[in-house]
Order: sequence, then C-alpha cells, then structure tokens
Amino acid sequence: MSELKRAIGYIRVSTKQQADDDKYGIEIQRQAILTYADANGYYISDWKIDKYSGAKDDRPELNAILYGDDVTNPPVEAVITFKNDRMARDTKLYFYYLYTLEKRGVKLLTVNEEFDEGSEFANIYRALLQFVAEQERKNIALRTGKGRSIKASCGGYSGGRCPYGYKVVDHRLVINEDEKPIVEYMFYENDKGTPMLTIAENLNARGCRTRKGTTFQAATVKSVLSNRPLYEGKYKYGKDMKWVQGVHEPILTAGEPVSNPLLSESGKIKLI
Repeated sequence: MSELKRAIGYIRVSTKQQADDDKYGIEIQRQAILTYADANGYYISDWKIDKYSGAKDDRPELNAILYGDDVTNPPVEAVITFKNDRMARDTKLYFYYLYTLEKRGVKLLTVNEEFDEGSEFANIYRALLQFVAEQERKNIALRTGKGRSIKASCGGYSGGRCPYGYKVVDHRLVINEDEKPIVEYMFYENDKGTPMLTIAENLNARGCRTRKGTTFQAATVKSVLSNRPLYEGKYKYGKDMKWVQGVHEPILTAGEPVSNPLLSESGKIKLI
C-alpha cells in the first residue's frame, strides 16, 4: 500500500454569514476536501481558512501557504480547495497563485473541477473557469451598485459613511440624539458668521468630541456644514447624483433659523 501524500486544505468564505451557509460553508468545504483527499491518496496535514472576498489579494492564511514555511516544513505535495474560485475570483490573481505554488513544487487541486494535469488543455480549462468566476463577481457588484442607486434615487440610505448626527438602524438613517445638538450648534454659529476653527475650539473647550473620540478640527466642522441639504432632509449617493428628497428625519428646518440647544440662558455652551 502506497504512502499517503501530504496536503493542505484551503477554505475561503466571503463573510461570517457564508461561513455557516449550507451551500458554501466551512464544514461543507472541509468535508468535500477530505473526501477528495481520501479518494486520491492524500491526507490533510493542515487547514487554512480565510474569511475574505475572493477578489482580495491579501489574505493571511493564503499568504502563509504562498510565502511561508507551511508548504516546505514539512513539505506538502498539494493544496486542495473546494473550487477554483475559493482561491481567487480574479483570473490574474488565480494564475499568479498557481504559478507561485508550482515554483515551490506544490500542486493546486480542486474538488469540483477536474482535468488532466500537464495536458495542453489544462490551463485553458482553468482560465475558462476563472473567467466565469470573475464575471460572476463583476455581475454581483453591478447588481449591487444598481440597487444602491435605485434606493438612493428614492431618498433611501444606500451605504457609505454614516453622516454625523445620524446612526444607521435597519438600513435607515435615524437621528443620533447625542450628536444632534452638536450639528445644530455648528450651523447656528456658522449662520452667525463664526469661523469654523472657532466653532471647533468652542466645542472642544466644552468637552465635546467626535464620533472617534478625538477633538474637533475645522475640517471636521466643514464636512458637516458642507452637507446642509442632508440635514434639511435631502439625500444623494455619490458625486454624480443630484439631491433628492430623503426619507430620513431632518435635523434642520429649511428656510428657518437654526435653534441652539447648546446655549444656556446665560449664553454659554452647555456641556453634553
């Protein structure tokens, strides 16, 4: 009976949700790889699992296989993965990984796609599979982008950095009551002609801090003031879209003076 050959099992899932998914989850991939290895004379000496997109070219566990000592000490003969797109959904990346492994004397084997190694059609077949996977990724991105644009055109929050003064609840912008008075104060002072640096200094002097816990800067104030339509109930997604009526509750009332809840009766800024 011939001795079993050593191999590494490589598993990739894009998200935590997919890690538990029945179709492409970690355990499904693991069992498929074990079955393939047993049927082809390999045993899995180590497992490498990444939770990253297949388009990402910096994955810690894959890097350990490509550049570390994992395939040479002790030496392994193959890396076995569930499908080619578990290695990469980008054709150029896939062939780079394949080339890198072959230079190290390691085969790249997949459970669900088989072809004769060394045949003149092997790389053509690999390229075809990778082209399909790459197009699938592009189509998903296109559909996602179109969905966001449609949602944004109707005034709905479509992702990206959440504006100061709001928080995201169930994919919708909801007023952040802790940040709301700071937003109102910025516009109140700006409407009076107070310089942005002074606004920032006044906020810092009273203990107010940004969402990250840092002090306010003139640039921080400017980023809020430059989005006045949003705080008046408008919304836009990206640079090319025009402002439309949003579905979120406005902090400011268009055409009316901004009230200042941070001012006490003595005219001093209240602590919040």
